[in-house]
Amino acid sequence: VQLQASGGGVVQAGGSLRLSCVASGNVVSITLMGWYRQSPGKERELVASITARGATNYGDSAKGRFTISRDNYKTTVYLQMNSLEPEDTAVYYCNFRDYYSQAYWGRGTLVTVSS
Repeated sequence: VQLQASGGGVVQAGGSLRLSCVASGNVVSITLMGWYRQSPGKERELVASITARGATNYGDSAKGRFTISRDNYKTTVYLQMNSLEPEDTAVYYCNFRDYYSQAYWGRGTLVTVSS
């Protein structure tokens, strides 16, 4: 499975961005899709995840501001980010996991929030 993330960019505080991650390859066994982020000097952290059945989970920093969604074919996952803050500045990575717990990572897309 190959993942291609897009949608990052520069936005002012309070603004919004929508990230997309498109998967190619065999996604039949994919059970979990999500977004992580990593800021300089910090560990990679979970932003949000969604199961193949649509159950969602959010990291504390994303609750109430971000929304994760996916298409019905498990080929694309989205992250709608609203009310962005400078602290949200990071490289955002999409992550897919399959039934065998194999993890797949995209290259990441940079989000920069200016104050």
